[in-house]
Parts: sequence; structure tokens; C-alpha cells
Amino acid sequence: MTKDLTESTISRQNILNNQYALEKVELNLALGGTPWKDERIFTKTQVAELLSIDERTIDRYVEKNNDELSSNGYKVIKGKELKELKETFGNDMNVATKTTVLGTFTFRAVLNISMLVTESQKAKIIRNKILDIAIDAVTQKAGGQTKYINQRDEGYLSASYQEYSYRKEFTDALKNYLNMSDKYKYGIYTNKIYEIIFLENATEYKKILKLAEKEKLRDTMYSEVLKAIASFEHGLAQEMKIKFEELGRKLSPNELDTIIESAAANPYMKPSIDDARVKMASRDLCFRDALHNKLEGYIQSVPQSDFDKFLGETSKSLEERLSDPETLAVLKRLKDR
Repeated sequence: MTKDLTESTISRQNILNNQYALEKVELNLALGGTPWKDERIFTKTQVAELLSIDERTIDRYVEKNNDELSSNGYKVIKGKELKELKETFGNDMNVATKTTVLGTFTFRAVLNISMLVTESQKAKIIRNKILDIAIDAVTQKAGGQTKYINQRDEGYLSASYQEYSYRKEFTDALKNYLNMSDKYKYGIYTNKIYEIIFLENATEYKKILKLAEKEKLRDTMYSEVLKAIASFEHGLAQEMKIKFEELGRKLSPNELDTIIESAAANPYMKPSIDDARVKMASRDLCFRDALHNKLEGYIQSVPQSDFDKFLGETSKSLEERLSDPETLAVLKRLKDR
């Protein structure tokens, strides 16, 4: 998947949704603009001057990318609002008295069009600075590295503990109800679940995230992925028990495979599996610069709420959470349940 901002809508939006990076970009670039209703706005003329291109080029990009630019702050103002703007800043903004409609860009929209314009060397310089600052902002907020950024989610610990409990239920079911060597069964069927949830086996996942041999996969998984795995493991454990009691003997691998295939096709599981795939593919590309090729069709731009989740005030490192009495109380309740 391309990382070229001029070609990738998702890459552009991932930066524009990251308010922590945008704050640093705004301070670093100091593009100016006019303060207006809690924003800094720029006219088409000002944007053209910033990027050293003519206004017709701006018009062409606005027409071609209107939905994207509008969602990021581009706006055509007229009527009472335009009159008020001209009365307040008309001379400073070089807005003609006879102007009846005026296209305006917020700072975010200026960055957006800078990511789109290919004819401008200044736009290219801005793009490069944006990328550098955005990467540094995420890494700094994540405490220096992003491998375990998933653990900064306040829902991670409870999801991890829940998955651990269902994982034991599933491994016990494999031990008690499957007629297969213990040497192979756990690895084989763990991989089968991984391949159903996110289309990769353990080896593929480790390679994509560049994990060392002894690093645990599940320590890097997002809470939504852990919950999807837990749901699947719990369901399989229950189905294996039912089939074992029905047959009066342990299941063969083929019989368990049939149960797994049926579970994977169950429409009740589809929403949580699709959600897990979207979260893993999108967040790993954005936060970890890791591309899951088999999940490329699930990649979306990361919403601002995810930046708040992993980089905002409620995000904490795992060490910080484990020293929080409230978190420990929640884990105790889960244990005693």
C-alpha cells in the first residue's frame, strides 16, 4: 500500500485525524492565517501564495477533492457570515468589497491541500515536514516506541485477562476432548483461530510486527482483537464439550475442523471478526508502520477517537495501569467472577 500522501487518502486522513501531531505541525510551520471563530482561516489567494501556485490550480484540486477537503475544514462562506468577515478583516485578507462568495481553508484544510498538490515544491516541503512531525509525535506520546501501543488502551487489561481465561478453557478442551498429540495440537489450533480472526498464522504475525522469538503475540494485540479471539475460543470449547458428550469419545482432528469451519461461517461472529480485522489492519499501519497484506482490504483511516485512546489523557503505559488501585480492583473482580 502506498505511503505517498498525494496518492493515499487513508495516509492523509490518518495525519489529519491526529490532533496531537497537528498541534506540533502548526507550531513548527507557522503558516499564519486569520483568527476566525476559534480557527485560523486562509483564503484561496493566501493558500496559492503559500504554495507558490496559481488560484486556478487551487480551484482544480478543490473541485476534484471537494468532499475530502470539506470534511477537513474547507468551506464556502457567503451572506451574513461573509459580510461580517469582510467588515472585520476585509483589508487584511485582501477580500474585494464586491465578493459574494469566498472559499476559506482552516489550517487543517491547508495541510490537506498541501498533501494533494503535486505541482508545488513548497507543498512537497510541507508534506515532508508533516510526515516527520507526525511520526515523532506518535512515538513520543507512546513512550519511545509503538510495539506495545495497544496496551495504552484503558480497556486492554480487562480484555487481556478475559482472553486469558477463555484461552485456558479452550486449551483444556483441546486436552480433554481432542484425540491428538499434545506436542502439536495447541500450536496447530491456535494458528487456525488466528487465521480465522485475522487471516495470518503466528509466524506471519511475528514477522510483520518484527517480534523477537520470545515476545508474545497477544501482548501486542488490541483489545477488540483479544475479545474476538476470546469469543471464538469460548464457543469452540463449548462445542467440543457437546460433541464429546454426544459421541462418548474424543474428537478426531477432522471432526474438530468441521466444528471450526462451521463456527467461522457463523453470521453471529462476522461483526466482531470484521471489526478485529479493521482495527488491526488500520491501527498497525498508522501507529506501527506495519502492513498486514492479507488484511489490506480492511484498512481504513484511524478515527480521532483512536488517537485519544492510545495517545490521549486516558492512555497509560501497562506499568502505570498496574500501579493504579482502581485497575487492580477491576482485575480482582474479574478473577473472582
